[in-house]
Amino acid sequence: MNWLVPRFVLAALVAVTGVLFGHWMGHLLPWPFLGEALSAVSAVAALVFLDAVRGHRLLKWLRGSQLDDAPRDSGIWGELGYRIERAVRERDKVIAAERLQLQQFLSAIDASPNGVLMLDAQDHIHWCNRVAADHFSLDPVRDLRQRVTNLLRSPAFVSFLNTESYETPLILNNVRGFSTLSVIVKRYGDGMKLVLSQDITERERSDSMRRDFVANVSHEIRTPLTVLSGFIETMVSLPLTVAERTRVLTLMGQQTDRMQGLVSDLLTLAQLEGSPRPTADRWVGLDALLARISSDALALSNDRHHLKIQVDTQIELAGVESELLSAAANLVNNAVRYTPVGGEIEVSWRQLGDGSGELCVSDTGLGIAREHLPRLTERFYRVDGSRSRETGGTGLGLSIVKHVMHRHGGELQIESEPGRGSKFRLAWPAVRVRHVGEPALGVEAANAPAH
Repeated sequence: MNWLVPRFVLAALVAVTGVLFGHWMGHLLPWPFLGEALSAVSAVAALVFLDAVRGHRLLKWLRGSQLDDAPRDSGIWGELGYRIERAVRERDKVIAAERLQLQQFLSAIDASPNGVLMLDAQDHIHWCNRVAADHFSLDPVRDLRQRVTNLLRSPAFVSFLNTESYETPLILNNVRGFSTLSVIVKRYGDGMKLVLSQDITERERSDSMRRDFVANVSHEIRTPLTVLSGFIETMVSLPLTVAERTRVLTLMGQQTDRMQGLVSDLLTLAQLEGSPRPTADRWVGLDALLARISSDALALSNDRHHLKIQVDTQIELAGVESELLSAAANLVNNAVRYTPVGGEIEVSWRQLGDGSGELCVSDTGLGIAREHLPRLTERFYRVDGSRSRETGGTGLGLSIVKHVMHRHGGELQIESEPGRGSKFRLAWPAVRVRHVGEPALGVEAANAPAH
């Protein structure tokens, strides 16, 4: 009400001015009434003109951007300007806060590992995050307001989007040539849709590997069990001679050993995957390991191959002795099994200039085609399944070697060509290699993850 007093004061001043002006005009004109009328009109006109000027200034400010201050007039127009300016500033603060909140919300959605695609009632793209743009090969800026079915022409996606029920997710295979997406659609607002996408390629691959693993284990165990069951039935139902019984028992023992080997390798893999990375405070002599491996290889070869195993390396490796022995023994045993009679097998150590080293197992066997090399370390993967079973392998040896080397910060490297034999290298980092009697480089360095 601060404007009310100045308003009365102004009106009083105008009235006094009008009275004085009318009295003066009454002396000049022969009609006193006309003078009083002119004075009243003049007073009202002056007041209206002053209000019009102030109102115009306020309207001009309202029609503008309202970035500057409102007109600072006195009276009711000044009060109106102040009140309106304060309301505008409060509105701007609320809008800015809501805009910031919206931006933070969109930034959070944009950082989501899942794709988010917002569609309006006509299936036009209202907004999408970077993950959705990558999943569906969209441009987050250029493709806004475009109809999504004009950009994503997959018949399965178009049909799914036009259905009334979205209870079951849509699985899109071969997206971008290699990915698998799970797509979920949720309705919200006035006919709008929220399309959520998730890359499940790794999950599908893991599920597939798990299914294959279970199938392979079942197959590997079923075969010897079937043989044992047949032999047991034969021994129970048929009279066998001593020689026949001895032969049957020998075959049964072989199948039992095969199952025991399979179970042992499975347990080894489970232990490797569930154990922490070995520390570097335990050093194992490589020569002692190679001596044991040489003895086993000679027994397995039975003088059918030319074996050359270096047992005087004077090298120590940091790690778990049983795992190191398992990795090297698997490679040597594989070389003996898959190298034809009369072939050559060589095991040697080589020290590299940066302090690292590699244990190399080479043979003159049949060799392996290039397309098989990337998959050799997969569980139960066999280049020739029938030949692998004849040699007594479980199909898990190279997978065990790979896990052992990864846990010790090393790497399994494979070179092979059909007809030229194979070469398997166990590459060890420098921090896990030392000559006998030398100090280690440090536990912290040895425990660093492999790159």
